[in-house]
Amino acid sequence: MEEIRAGMDAIDRQMIVLIAERVKYVRTAAKFKTSSASVAAPERVAAVLKTRREWAEATGLDGAVIEGLYRELVRYCVSEEHRRWQELNP
Repeated sequence: MEEIRAGMDAIDRQMIVLIAERVKYVRTAAKFKTSSASVAAPERVAAVLKTRREWAEATGLDGAVIEGLYRELVRYCVSEEHRRWQELNP
């Protein structure tokens, strides 16, 4: 059981590193936005959620659960991008 838990912990650590990398990209994207309103990009959010749900379902995961996880992740990323945009555009 310890080996299984260690494996899951290792995967979780990798996922967190990847989330941090995603957030770096999001913060960089703020440089290219022309307004605070353009940061939210609701059409992009909808497309991301739809695609991630499809990817999840293609691997046998529950699409609704993965979509929910990504909804929270995207919400966090948008807030980080807004914060960065405001830093760049005081």
